[in-house]
Amino acid sequence: QVQLVESGGGLVQTGDSLRLSCAASGRTFTSNAMGWLRQAPGKERHFVASITSRGDRTYYADPVKGRFTISRDSATNTVYLQMNSLKPEDTAVYYCAANIFDYLATSPYEYAYWGQGTQVTVSS
Repeated sequence: QVQLVESGGGLVQTGDSLRLSCAASGRTFTSNAMGWLRQAPGKERHFVASITSRGDRTYYADPVKGRFTISRDSATNTVYLQMNSLKPEDTAVYYCAANIFDYLATSPYEYAYWGQGTQVTVSS
């Protein structure tokens, strides 16, 4: 059974940092691009960041450029999202997802595997 398990969310203040982790089990994703997406209450799920299988290319949504960094460790089958200078508008449930292919997908419909999500709340 394929599982993606996110961790690292929490309640922080504006300007703080958090590091989200996504651990994969059941199969390796060494040939798959991975991504982070988020969903705020009452809103659609939106793309945040993606990374290729080798980690040599990344892509970010405009609202997080310069503040968030996606990375991966193929040895441990883990993907990370370092979030700095957090803002209240970053408040959302953050999901880790795996693309079937190795390209930088931005639409939720391009991702085949999903984690259960981790809540990030940024207070003002």
